Amino acid sequence: MNALEGIKGGKFIVVGRVGMDLSPTDRAQTEKATEMMVAMGGSSANIAAGLVKLGLQADLVTCVSDDAVGRYCLNQLDNYSVGRAHVRTIQGEERTSLAVYETRVEDHQSVIYRNNAADFQMSLKDVETVDYSQFTALITAGTVFAVEPSRTAAFRAFELAKEANLPIIFDVDYRPYSWPSPQVAAEVLSRAGDMSDVIVGNDEEFGFMAGGIDKGLAKARALASKSADIVVYKLGQHGAITFSGGAEIPTGIFPVEAVKPTGAGDSFMAGFMAALSQGRDLKQAILRGSACASIVVAQPGCAPAMPDTDQLETFLLDHPGPTPGPTQ
Repeated sequence: MNALEGIKGGKFIVVGRVGMDLSPTDRAQTEKATEMMVAMGGSSANIAAGLVKLGLQADLVTCVSDDAVGRYCLNQLDNYSVGRAHVRTIQGEERTSLAVYETRVEDHQSVIYRNNAADFQMSLKDVETVDYSQFTALITAGTVFAVEPSRTAAFRAFELAKEANLPIIFDVDYRPYSWPSPQVAAEVLSRAGDMSDVIVGNDEEFGFMAGGIDKGLAKARALASKSADIVVYKLGQHGAITFSGGAEIPTGIFPVEAVKPTGAGDSFMAGFMAALSQGRDLKQAILRGSACASIVVAQPGCAPAMPDTDQLETFLLDHPGPTPGPTQ
C-alpha cells in the first residue's frame, strides 16, 4: 500500500509521549501566575487527540509513570477516546513529562520537565506487542529517537510497520534539549527521514539534517525524489512548500490573533492526515492542516484546542482565506 492508501484507511498507531501541560490563566507570566489551566500535552498525544476529534482512530504507544500525573494522562487519553492498550505504566524514578508554558506570544516562556522522562523507557517489547495489521498508518515525532531505549524501540516500530505495509508519517520535531548532541540528532533524524513515507518539518529542521539552514530546501527536495511520497517544508508565517510526485505546491496560512505559539505543528499534522484520509487533494489537505494550526494557536491549551470537524468547517467558512504561498 502506498502512503495515501494507508492514510485513507484512517487507523493510526501513534508512537510517542503523553504529558501534562500547565499554563497560567489570563496570559500571565509564569512567575506571576496565581492560577493554572491543566490539560493533556505531548506531541504524539496531541496528534492522536486531534485525529480522533476529526473522526479518525488513533492508538498511542508510550510509557507513563506510576503516579498521579501518569494516571491523569491515562484518564485524558480515555477522555479523548485515544486508544491506550499500548501505554505501559512503569515504576521507578522516571516521571511523565510536565510542560509549563504561557498563553502569550510576546516574551513567551516554556519550561519543559523531561529529566529522566518516562516515555523514553519505551522498549522493544512495547512496540513488538502491537498488532500492526489492525492499523493503516504509523505516525511519530522526532523526540522518540533522542534517547535509548526509546530510540531502538522506535526504529523497530518503523521496521514492523513496513513489514505490515503501513506508511510511516514522521514529524521531525527537533528539540535540542532532549538530545545528547546536535551531531547525534542529525544522524538519527536523517536515518528516520530516509525510512519515512511522509515527512513534515520546518526550514530549520530540514536545514539541521542537511548541515545548514541554506541547504534545507534542497534536503526536502532530495527526500521527496529519493524515498518519501510527500515532504512538507514549513516556513512559519510564510506558509509551506509541499513536494510530491515531482510537483512543488506552495501554500499560505490562515492569519489569526495568536495567544500562544505552541500546539500548531501537532494540530497541522492531525488536520493534514484527516483531510488526506477523506480523499482531498494534497493542496487542500495542507490548507486544512494549516487552518487547524491557526485554530489551536488562537486558543488556550493544546489538546483541548484541537478542532473537531464542525469547528474546522466553521473556521474555513468564516475566514477570508489563506495568504499566498511562499515564492521559491
